[in-house]
Amino acid sequence: MVDIDYGKLGFKCGLEIHQQLDTHNLFCNCPSIVHDENPTVEVHRKLKAVVGETGNIDIAAAAEQEKDKRMNYQGCEKSYCLVELDEEPPHSINNEAVEIALQVSKMLNCDIVDEIQIMRKTVIDGSNVSGFQRTALIGIDGHIETSRGNVKIETLCLEEEAAKKAGTDKDSTSYRLDRLGVCLLEIATDASIQDAEHAKECAEILGMMLRSTGKAKRGIGTIRQDVNVSIKGGARVEIKGFQDLKSIPKVIDYEIGRQLKEIKKGKKLTKEVRKAEPDMTTSFLRPMPGGARMYPETDVLPLEINEGMLKAIKVPELISEKKKDLEDKYGLDQGFVNDIIKKGFDFDALVKKYKKLDAKFIASILVQMPKELKRKSSLDVDSLSEADFEEILTYAEKVPKNVVPELIEKKVLGEKISVGDFKGVDDSEIDAFVEKIVKDKPGLNMGGYMGLVMKQFAGKVDGKKASEILKKYI
Repeated sequence: MVDIDYGKLGFKCGLEIHQQLDTHNLFCNCPSIVHDENPTVEVHRKLKAVVGETGNIDIAAAAEQEKDKRMNYQGCEKSYCLVELDEEPPHSINNEAVEIALQVSKMLNCDIVDEIQIMRKTVIDGSNVSGFQRTALIGIDGHIETSRGNVKIETLCLEEEAAKKAGTDKDSTSYRLDRLGVCLLEIATDASIQDAEHAKECAEILGMMLRSTGKAKRGIGTIRQDVNVSIKGGARVEIKGFQDLKSIPKVIDYEIGRQLKEIKKGKKLTKEVRKAEPDMTTSFLRPMPGGARMYPETDVLPLEINEGMLKAIKVPELISEKKKDLEDKYGLDQGFVNDIIKKGFDFDALVKKYKKLDAKFIASILVQMPKELKRKSSLDVDSLSEADFEEILTYAEKVPKNVVPELIEKKVLGEKISVGDFKGVDDSEIDAFVEKIVKDKPGLNMGGYMGLVMKQFAGKVDGKKASEILKKYI
């Protein structure tokens, strides 16, 4: 695509980030399994729009009601209850989720509300059985620091996740209940994002901050980004359905191109919600919702936020800070650090625990060796747990370095490991052999002698140690 002059176009852009939290559901004790299979129950509903606080029916809700579709809800007993089916009032709000929301609000420099008031947001596309989504404002007027200056965080809300669409036909839409009610943080920026790449940067920063809590769910679909875009002469469009962060700039630029073409044709654009398609274009979903869809929740009491609660909330170290700390402290490669953080290892604790091992060698065991095994033999190294790696590190303190990959392989295959089979040779034994071969076979180069030593001890001697001993006699 051609270069875009965002300033000349009057470009405005804001982000909405939706992050699932790794805790039980927001208004009941159901676990947030999200990926249940083989549903055991199905219920059918038809949803109708209700008036919001303004006394009007929201335009998006009205458009959905006109479709007159039947909603089919499928679920497994272990991941839903009567709350999800809207047959029982919601329970008290999940306190752990509230604490996480307060923590993130602090990280985003937000002003935190004095009282959490649950609101109902009309949603009758079928994704919420009740016909509304419960949401609560937690923080306002925050900001994040970016390479292009501060970007304002307008709101941080704690809300319940919607049901997952399972299929649709002319008369009905099917949803799965396993995702419904999962705790969800919604973070909304203002429209000060300067261009498409800046939008991607902001999404990356917010994602990193959320992961830094240690309470963000991981995997496909656990975090979603919506992008709001507008240009002069166009209209604000909310784009949903981004598959990954890399697609954000391309989808934004294509949307700008689409609006420019419509403007040149003399068409009057209206606010709407569009879907990001795999080819980076966008397609119409529904009209843009308005303020008419909000009204108070009467089944859940407000929750006061006092100074004692706020003082008890600790802000975690950011992942970006952890990465820099590991790089500076241990001289680790950036790629190693990224993988160590991604896998959730407490690297400082491992270095402290396994004092006989060099920090870079520990990093190699955690990252490089498993990758190499996966590349060579397609072993399922991802199945190794943190406890498995600690066991391997314990063995690594007792065996030559070059046999550690074999230990990892045995662990992946579930084979019994006997350290005695890999125990290294005593230095005095190596020394005696080296002295003898140098005397018996004079004139060989370093590589020749090393080959004889490594062959003699069949992998039970570390190459670095053998080299050090050889240098004494050559």
